[in-house]
Amino acid sequence: MKKTSPGSVRRAFQPWSDPAAKPLVAFQGVTKRFGEVTAVGDLSLALYPREFFALLGPSGCGKTTLMRMLAGFETPDAGTILLDGQDITGIPPHLRPINMMFQSYALFPHLSVANNIAYGLKREGLPRAEIDRRVEEMLALVKLSGLGGRKPHQLSGGQRQRVALARSLAKRPKLLLLDEPMAALDKKLREQTQFELMDLQSELGLTFMVVTHDQDEAMTMADRMAVMDHGKLVQIGPPDVIYEAPANRHVAEFVGDINIFEGRIAAVKGELVRAEVPHVGIVELDEDAPALKPGEPLVVGIRPEKIEIAHDEPGQAVNKVAGEIWDIGYLGDFTMIQVMLGGEGGQLVKVALANRTRRMARPFAWDDKVWLSWDVEAGVVLPP
Repeated sequence: MKKTSPGSVRRAFQPWSDPAAKPLVAFQGVTKRFGEVTAVGDLSLALYPREFFALLGPSGCGKTTLMRMLAGFETPDAGTILLDGQDITGIPPHLRPINMMFQSYALFPHLSVANNIAYGLKREGLPRAEIDRRVEEMLALVKLSGLGGRKPHQLSGGQRQRVALARSLAKRPKLLLLDEPMAALDKKLREQTQFELMDLQSELGLTFMVVTHDQDEAMTMADRMAVMDHGKLVQIGPPDVIYEAPANRHVAEFVGDINIFEGRIAAVKGELVRAEVPHVGIVELDEDAPALKPGEPLVVGIRPEKIEIAHDEPGQAVNKVAGEIWDIGYLGDFTMIQVMLGGEGGQLVKVALANRTRRMARPFAWDDKVWLSWDVEAGVVLPP
């Protein structure tokens, strides 16, 4: 999310919604095969200047292959890749104004921090004074001033990552590619680094593209993200849209926790859908889906944090069902409660209960009989 100066009017950063906006990167019908396997199939995608874009998907979905084609390490079997309007499909990696930060960081262990950062600049033949100036600029940018003389083994994991980032930025690329950049960091450092990367990208005004299988990482950093599956783009959009309105069941289950209910449409009246769901009964949804017809099968997704849990039956709730607590997991900021509907062999439903106060008593225990309820807007109809 882009920042604005204090007191300014906050404007959404959404160049992809502007028909006049010109993309920095454009994949046009790109296909890549490895033998009989199609890693990327007839894919088209646009990235815009100053955008922080995340490519998300499970292992083997094609996201790394897509990034490697953009970097020039793989050549498409079909299609075109444009950078700033120029066809770069056949241009070798070292001639592209693109840098890539690898998951392993790939630092030279025998070189100092400063010389690691300067390596690409020396290969370009820049004057010594300019190299020294840029190295100091990069060290200050990633908050490593004074550590230029150290070797990589004398740094922490987070510091080594910053050196790799500084080296990637030193050549002032038009586009920075980040391949699982925080996979080697512990949870605390990973969360801290996510915000540092966001601030850095905003300050420099560069375009970043990150490839990750970590949904939290993608949703935290990205202006826009794409979910891939089997070499195809399944959904593209801002993180909140993908989370709240997933395009299908695959996206819903991959991005965040979700409860899936399979049933059949009982009635449709305007934007109100009534569905018959096993172990639940009648579920009402506020869903603008005119194509839905009574009698058709229906898949509904409801996020755990959108479900209320109580010992007593909620009188005014439209959607409510009785169940029994099957399991409880305390996760610090919230507690995940699993409730069985319809007895053993029924449907297990996850409920996320926020731990709002430090001394909050544990209101629920294993085997408690409870009631679950949710608003008509909580559920989303999912195409199969």
